[in-house]
Amino acid sequence: MSEQQGAVVYVVDDDTAILDSLRMLLKSDGLESSVFTSASSFLQEFDAARHACLLADIRMPEMSGLELQAELNRRGIGIPTIFITGHGDVPMAVKAMKDGALDFIQKPFRDDDLLKRIRDALEIDLQRLARRRAELEARRRLETLTPRETEVMRKVVAGCANKVIALDLGVSQRTVELHRARVMHKMGVRSLADLVRMAGELDER
Repeated sequence: MSEQQGAVVYVVDDDTAILDSLRMLLKSDGLESSVFTSASSFLQEFDAARHACLLADIRMPEMSGLELQAELNRRGIGIPTIFITGHGDVPMAVKAMKDGALDFIQKPFRDDDLLKRIRDALEIDLQRLARRRAELEARRRLETLTPRETEVMRKVVAGCANKVIALDLGVSQRTVELHRARVMHKMGVRSLADLVRMAGELDER
């Protein structure tokens, strides 16, 4: 089964003829698409949890590609985005990339070039979804810790030795060892390095 099976390519362009053309191109390559004639209609309908990428014209009425990018950023949505630009829109596309867009492609473009960029974008989104799933699982595991286990975990990842933790908490070193073993089990890690890495990733979010 293809890793990109079930993915959708969201397409936003105010030109319905272009939308129809892109929909047919994507269908010919086995890709599902969902098309919108405005950025606002896309924002109302799209599913942020779905495996997807976004293909959008950068120059649109009401809400431009840059404004769409700004709104996606405001909402904390990291969908890989490719902008379609005319020659005079390249500076706008470069700004969009600085603001988080993945790529841009100039008109006129070759179908194969566009399809390759879309496939690359979907691959990047797979990685994003995998990271998101890992984060959610780590948070779920974190919530299973008791307050004391959480306290021990934070001291462990801060580099404190069992003896030091025991003194800080007023318990025996053996008790600390038991708490530490439970933390490792509940968090699903086998090494201190893995625990430190997981805690660091959770703290960054």
